[in-house]
Amino acid sequence: MDNVKSDINKGVYSDTLPWFKDGLKFECQRSGRCCRGEPGVVWINKKEIEKISSFLGISQDAFAKNYLRSFNGRFSLVEYGGGDCIMYDNGCKIYDVRPCQCRTFPFWGPNLENRAEWEKLKRTCPGIDKGKLHTLKDIQDNLKIYEGRFG
Repeated sequence: MDNVKSDINKGVYSDTLPWFKDGLKFECQRSGRCCRGEPGVVWINKKEIEKISSFLGISQDAFAKNYLRSFNGRFSLVEYGGGDCIMYDNGCKIYDVRPCQCRTFPFWGPNLENRAEWEKLKRTCPGIDKGKLHTLKDIQDNLKIYEGRFG
């Protein structure tokens, strides 16, 4: 993983341009494929807890009790037994205020390691290579956010 990060950082933080220098097309199709199926964690911070609980019209305590779990000293959204996010119900219930981890997808380091990884992602994400062209700067900004929070 460190090699992946350093390879991507070459293009993000130096004069060397990455394979996605001309940008990438992506538009969320709201299929929920990234929200369901595989167990994992969706990290959430205090600011996001405030936003989401307000959006849902509940107290932060009620939100924490019903939707969060503590994991390695941090908070993550709860998942159902099969790995489905608790916020997914025929669509994301909190799409407009979804956590940073969700907002920055698919522009995560592992997905951008090389063109083959991006192409592989197409098998599960119908938004890859569709819709808006995200510029190199857009992608770099998302990577910086992602790596700052999760890298």
